[in-house]
Amino acid sequence: MAPDQLSTTFAALADPTRRAILSRLALGEAPVNELAEPFRMSLPAVSKHLKVLERAGLIARGREAQWRPCRLQASPLKDIADWVEHYRGFWEQSLDRLDTYLREELKKEKKHARKQRKR
Repeated sequence: MAPDQLSTTFAALADPTRRAILSRLALGEAPVNELAEPFRMSLPAVSKHLKVLERAGLIARGREAQWRPCRLQASPLKDIADWVEHYRGFWEQSLDRLDTYLREELKKEKKHARKQRKR
């Protein structure tokens, strides 16, 4: 059974090296050698990370003679943003309830402090 695209994308993003590669590619396409520079790992190890990103649809690799530039494919990131957006209402409601609770507690505290000063 093949995993769904969202799971594949999340799995690819779970690794900090792959997220760093995507951050670099957000600036523009780059060859594998350039993508590997900031990491203390072999080119084959970086290539494995690139394959995971490619399978998730997060990057595409071109071919220009010996140069194989990689470029960001952002559509799977949009799918994640859409999925997270679905939960925005839940978080906003929760934060609104917390705000209301804290305001009520602050009012109680102020009222209690005033009573203490009057004594």
